[in-house]
Amino acid sequence: MAVVLTKKAAEHVRSHAGKAGGAGGLRLGVRTSGCSGFAYTVDYVDEVREDDTVFEQHGVRVVVDRKSLPFLDGMEVDFVREGLNQRFDFRNPNVKASCGCGESVSF
Repeated sequence: MAVVLTKKAAEHVRSHAGKAGGAGGLRLGVRTSGCSGFAYTVDYVDEVREDDTVFEQHGVRVVVDRKSLPFLDGMEVDFVREGLNQRFDFRNPNVKASCGCGESVSF
């Protein structure tokens, strides 16, 4: 499987990665946090580490560290605009539950 980046998400990453110091890539991961147990981490990336897995979608690198990959494998990342708000939207088949505020998930 893989981590899939939609075309809209890839366009957003390409247009913002250079401004944020990343070289066209997006680093995704999970960390222990919140009331459900885990929170997603998102950052622009310019360096790939030895334990990273790299997926290429629409000309954009998606980088996931080894520890996060089992939690993110099969996830689709989209970019959504709703009025003045914009955000990455994570569609992850591995999620068992999420908290009411939407900030954390459990696997």
